[in-house]
Amino acid sequence: MSLFTADQNLPFGIAFALIIGIGLLEGVGMLISLSPSNLLDDLIPDIDGDGGLDRVLGWLHLGKVPALVLLLLFLLGYALFGYGLQMVARGLFGGYLPAWLAGMLAVPSGLATVRGLGSLIAHIIPRDETSSVSEQTLIGRVGVIVGGTARRGLAAQARVRDSLGRSHYLMVEPDLDDEVLEENMQVLIVSKAGAFYRCIVNPHPALMP
Repeated sequence: MSLFTADQNLPFGIAFALIIGIGLLEGVGMLISLSPSNLLDDLIPDIDGDGGLDRVLGWLHLGKVPALVLLLLFLLGYALFGYGLQMVARGLFGGYLPAWLAGMLAVPSGLATVRGLGSLIAHIIPRDETSSVSEQTLIGRVGVIVGGTARRGLAAQARVRDSLGRSHYLMVEPDLDDEVLEENMQVLIVSKAGAFYRCIVNPHPALMP
């Protein structure tokens, strides 16, 4: 039976399918100015490093690297190690390991991939774009629409700088129902509704973002 069609390797086939699905979803999101990566990051609470769970998540670079990227790294490491493990098992024992056992054994490899490659990516990605700040600190800040056209029900991406001058990329919608915000327009962040920020045209153009 083929390595990729064997029932014992189903967990690793699902992992590869998720990688492809997430990539397609992110691509479609870019076309409609709705990033699944940004939505996922917005759902994750800030990490302050005090608790045990915070230390584990920090060890996995959550908060330094987009969560969707870390998920893809885990799936990639998990699937590659899993298929490699099953090839070795077939060579040694003449058959594949049970799916549940191979799946469990591949988890540490997925986490190690997140830890190792996540550290590399964290150094490549500019810190000013990935620093975690309180959502409320960005309200009242001026930004620029940098991706797409924002209207009510259709978000666009805006670049906003915090009080330390660090850049943050937010998904924004107009605060007014009939307002349309074109690319390169200056906007003022006025509130946050769910995963999106609400904004208006910058009423004080002298306040450059």
